[in-house]
Amino acid sequence: MSSTPVIVEVTDPEVRPQPDAEPPRGRRRWSGLSARRLPYALIAPALVFMVLIHLVPTGAGVVLSFKNLNTFTFSQLFDAPWIGFGNYDAILFEEANPLRSGFTTAAWNTVQYTALTVAGTLGGGLAIALLLHRKMRGQRLARTLMLTPWIVPSFVVAVVWQFMWQSDVGIINKILVDYTGILDHRPTWLLGPNSLWAIVIPSIWRGIPFAMLLFLAALQSMPDELHEAAAIDGAGPLRRFRYITLPLLRPLIAVQLLFGVIYSAYQFAIPYVMLGTNPGPDADLMMTLIVRQSFSNNLLGFGAAASVLLMLAMFVWVAVWYAAFRRDLQESR
Repeated sequence: MSSTPVIVEVTDPEVRPQPDAEPPRGRRRWSGLSARRLPYALIAPALVFMVLIHLVPTGAGVVLSFKNLNTFTFSQLFDAPWIGFGNYDAILFEEANPLRSGFTTAAWNTVQYTALTVAGTLGGGLAIALLLHRKMRGQRLARTLMLTPWIVPSFVVAVVWQFMWQSDVGIINKILVDYTGILDHRPTWLLGPNSLWAIVIPSIWRGIPFAMLLFLAALQSMPDELHEAAAIDGAGPLRRFRYITLPLLRPLIAVQLLFGVIYSAYQFAIPYVMLGTNPGPDADLMMTLIVRQSFSNNLLGFGAAASVLLMLAMFVWVAVWYAAFRRDLQESR
């Protein structure tokens, strides 16, 4: 007959379990803050900074665009005479006003400059990324050297290309005329119809490395099994690029397209250093027009109105972009 041992626990009546110690009042208050308010407290400095740096100047610019602010009323600043939509009417609807013709010319040049720069940057960056993605000798050195234009300041890029575009002693004309014979005359690049190309090509040259770097990182993260399976099924390089590589790159292309258009539309450093604030009607951009009219001609109300119109155009672009690439962005999550 087996017996089950009985375990008897003997407790000291003097020893009683103590309740959990209550945290100090300060710690309890801090834990409540971390649960509800700490995230807001952490983003508050950045939010205040954004308001002071971006929203307040933007609002001030919008207010000044409705005022007759020029050389004679500049001392009054926000107390300058209120003219409502007078600046906008002069820019958009007054046919005889020379400011309108200058604005429309600068706007069209900005559209051309932005389209050419963004297309060249994305196309060139993707092409070079595809080349550098292939296994070859000196691959790391080639990737490092391709980043050189990106780390050079815009001011230096503009000065170097300004010397290269010189009609008589510039290396561009020496290559096109003296060395290769492609042209039988020396074009003038920094003045006239060719001046737009004189700022487009350096902008593309400087922007390609960043686009290449992003595309190269995306190509390296793609699974090789997709291309191997397509190659086994008989798909050539072009078909694999069209139906595999390009669709996988669409979200990245969309993001680069968004920021590329905005950055190019607001480009100022390269055009200003190479051509000045008055580059002529063939290469006058929105930013050079705004700076010239605001600070050289002291038409600050006109400059503020032109800046607001450019900002509204960028809002429209963001809306169009989001409508076009919304599905790609949702699928990439």
